[in-house]
Amino acid sequence: VQLQASGGGLVQAGGSMTLSCVASGAINGIDAIGWYRRFPGSQREVVAQFHTSANMPTYADAVKGRFTITRDSAKNMVFLQMNSLKPEDTAVYFCNADRWGKRHWGQGTLVTVSS
Repeated sequence: VQLQASGGGLVQAGGSMTLSCVASGAINGIDAIGWYRRFPGSQREVVAQFHTSANMPTYADAVKGRFTITRDSAKNMVFLQMNSLKPEDTAVYFCNADRWGKRHWGQGTLVTVSS
């Protein structure tokens, strides 16, 4: 599975931004697809994901009500709409796909929220 993310950049607090990710390659059998983020000096943490075993996506508590994950299955794309951004959302965001027990990552895109 290859993942190509786009979006990211600098935004003021309270603003919005959308991240996009397109999946290619061996995408059959993907169990979960979504977004993680990594703060400086920390491990990656899940932000939002679609799971094949669930009807609704899951969100980290810190982003519930502000971020929305959507997907376009026909185009093999997943999006992360981020609203009401806060400086503490500043991180490198990664597109992620889990397939047959293996975790795949996009290249990461930096989101910087200025106060």
